[in-house]
Amino acid sequence: MVMVLTLITALVGAILGSVYQLTAQPIALAGAKAQADAIRQVAPAFDNDPIAESDTILSNGLEIVIYPAIHNGTPNGAAVKAPTNSGFNGEIVVMVGFEQDGTIREYRVLSHSETPGLGAKMEQWFRTDKNRQNILGKNPANTNMSVSKDGGDIDGITASTITSRAFLQAIQTAYAAYMGQSVDGVTGCSTTTDGTSGSTTKTDATSGSTTKTDATSGSTIHNNGEEETK
Repeated sequence: MVMVLTLITALVGAILGSVYQLTAQPIALAGAKAQADAIRQVAPAFDNDPIAESDTILSNGLEIVIYPAIHNGTPNGAAVKAPTNSGFNGEIVVMVGFEQDGTIREYRVLSHSETPGLGAKMEQWFRTDKNRQNILGKNPANTNMSVSKDGGDIDGITASTITSRAFLQAIQTAYAAYMGQSVDGVTGCSTTTDGTSGSTTKTDATSGSTTKTDATSGSTIHNNGEEETK
């Protein structure tokens, strides 16, 4: 019996390993395409390569990625991928598009595990022109980007306060990273691009230090039930 079980386990393990090898690349390609599509959907007009020129900020084990939108050599805003672990069922990842001044242009929810029919409504809820739901066209600099239940300016999803808080937290994180503000103790970088040389200058918001990077170089990593329960 032990030998039979061992053989079955080995066979199943081999099959699972083979299936993983066969599906890993298509899944990775699909994920990369979804990310590129989300950048195009939320970012202002650009003629650069936002993915190749992206900046990554590591904050408390979370990866925030800034994809600069540059048009005719002039910074035009950015798309920012920001995660949060504060969702009702765990991680929520959003892609947020910002105009140059930080106004929210568009957003997409890239992944989540929230309750179907409740938390999953965030993809549409926060773009709907009803009461104070819509965040599009608002700038976190002059809008309290938290739920009205907590004294903020945004109406959260009905019966999904925890998801709403987490979603808006991710939006605030994305904004802080884009504007070069501190993100949980890790400072983001503001980006400007020389229209003639194509070089990109990144400025640390707290130290004031700058680094100049050729636009063709790769990305830079900076290490410097119901939800209404509360």
